[in-house]
Amino acid sequence: MAVRGAARWRIDVKPLKAAVIATLMKAAPHIVGEVAVVLTGDKEIRRLNKRYRDKDSATDVLSFDVDDGRSAGEPFGDVVVSVETARRQARAYGAPLVEEVQRLIVHGTLHLCGYDHHERREAARMHGLTRRLLQALKAEDDHR
Repeated sequence: MAVRGAARWRIDVKPLKAAVIATLMKAAPHIVGEVAVVLTGDKEIRRLNKRYRDKDSATDVLSFDVDDGRSAGEPFGDVVVSVETARRQARAYGAPLVEEVQRLIVHGTLHLCGYDHHERREAARMHGLTRRLLQALKAEDDHR
């Protein structure tokens, strides 16, 4: 697993990797492919959102499927997070930045695993799983 941009934003990669691993273990344990996490800013994520979703605005997280993830070492997908948006959201929620970035990574990784939130039932399922994963990550971090 690769995390790109962490040094630029001064974010520890360990909790970010833990978020991806925990999500894959719970949501898609058959996936052995690689997930790349890219930390970027609003300008770059806006460009990606416009290019791939035809939405000319910054967003907090984007996911890009690459392959089926069934082969070790092969790419499964990319999760791109705007740290600038995550920072604003963390302030609004009164949460540490790393927890908000973890939340976005869990959300993006769940999308790679086939989860969605367009319908009410799917949204409830996805958000419930996100909440449980974040609680487990926080508990794990508290025990260190």
